[in-house]
Amino acid sequence: MRKKFYSYMKKIDSAVNTAISNMGSDSKLRQACEYALNSGGKRFRPLLVLSVAEALGNGYNVLDSALCIEFFHTASLIADDLPCMDDETKRRSKPTVHLVYGESVALLASYTLIAAAYEKIHTNAEQLKEVIGEAKAYKISAKALQLVSNLAGLNGATHGQFIDLYPPDNSLETLRKVIYQKTVTLFEISFYLGWLFGGGDTEKLPLVKACAYHLGMAFQIADDLNDLDHPTDKSNFAKLLGIDLSLQELNEHLFQYEAHLKELGLDSPEMLFFAKALQKGAKV
Repeated sequence: MRKKFYSYMKKIDSAVNTAISNMGSDSKLRQACEYALNSGGKRFRPLLVLSVAEALGNGYNVLDSALCIEFFHTASLIADDLPCMDDETKRRSKPTVHLVYGESVALLASYTLIAAAYEKIHTNAEQLKEVIGEAKAYKISAKALQLVSNLAGLNGATHGQFIDLYPPDNSLETLRKVIYQKTVTLFEISFYLGWLFGGGDTEKLPLVKACAYHLGMAFQIADDLNDLDHPTDKSNFAKLLGIDLSLQELNEHLFQYEAHLKELGLDSPEMLFFAKALQKGAKV
């Protein structure tokens, strides 16, 4: 499994660096994008895109879709770290983008990566039309654009950051909404892109969404449990529910995730591995 994921990572890293070089001539702005994209992230979300498509078994190239979600995620991190947002000084043990390149360049780098992410949807459609025809490829592209735009905006990640900054209360319900919109929606985008550009049946998109939802929630709960070793003022699942109830909810989400994988025919060793890794990593 490690060998398979390592090969995926090499593909993603190579594609990221090629995309950076295609962003135009060297400049402080391009350097900021490169710094953010190569800051040591695990590439988990693009790995999901590749793994979903691989599990479908059609052999379609979804590498550009994988870059799409990596660009979106990185853009969100740059913005979240700004002084007017979470005011972070470190990201993955390195100085945040705005500390290295300045706030204005960091903001523009976030804009640049969002634009580049949308472009990758078009690029993937251009590749796909050679396999399934122009009409079908552009229909898939249009659906992907609709879903991604919805999940990135006021119904998703952007609003999730807003609620995180200005929570109406400290309730579990509010926390669930923040986690869903800020974190889980990016998992949904990953699954949607891998499914659509990997040749999945569009009639099954609601089930794809449910599968991604359970993995995304499990991911955040596991992360919150691990954060108990690093005290923070922010509320999280582990703090509000306690360790035992958090583990119980984590296991329920993973159970539902695996059940949906089987319904979708996505229960490949790679897709099942994500559940096992989260379960193992959350042991406290």
